[in-house]
Amino acid sequence: MSTPVISAQDLRKTYGRGGGSFEALKGVSLDIAAGESLAIIGKSGSGKSTLMHLLALMDEPTSGTIELEGRDTATLAGRVLNRVRNKTFGFVFQQFFLTANQSVLENVVLPLKIAGVPARERRMRGMAALEQMQLADKAKNRAVNLSGGQKQRAVIARALVNDPRVIFADEPTGNLDTSTGGVVEDLLFRLNRDQGITLVVVTHDEELAAKCDRRIHIKDGLIVDEEVAA
Repeated sequence: MSTPVISAQDLRKTYGRGGGSFEALKGVSLDIAAGESLAIIGKSGSGKSTLMHLLALMDEPTSGTIELEGRDTATLAGRVLNRVRNKTFGFVFQQFFLTANQSVLENVVLPLKIAGVPARERRMRGMAALEQMQLADKAKNRAVNLSGGQKQRAVIARALVNDPRVIFADEPTGNLDTSTGGVVEDLLFRLNRDQGITLVVVTHDEELAAKCDRRIHIKDGLIVDEEVAA
């Protein structure tokens, strides 16, 4: 059996202190295989977004361990942590987090800029990612002028530009109408299927979750159920 791309053991996360503290995760263990699509499902406040933030190394657990391809991520800090996260993961959020007055291309190449990639290569890789999302003709447009579906495709292009191993998608279709949301879902699953990118989707949308290889249900900070696609 190959090493999981991400392995989490007994993750706990507490916010606040003393009487005002809140335990968001109460001991979650989870392996994510390279190339699989995984849905993390739960109601608002169940702990699913907290779990995603920990798995994506955007926050640290109060206790427990997270290994990335067999490496204990507790040994990563500062610039090294940022570099590993920037290189390994792509992010697609419900809020688009695009800089409104910058061009679509400038938004897409931001992870490359952070990584110190030279301008010419940034442009080449940015345009290739936009091409994949059928947005190359919008490269010079300001992000503010895109439709909701175009914005989310630009966000996926930005998630792709660093050639990530894993894409984390947090309610990726939450702000979109049904048909636009369907297009975005198809794009994400195509990347998973055709390019072998591991896809982790956080959602309360059962239909979206049903398209994943595996679904885990979180309730009150614990995994209460797990289903594998037939």
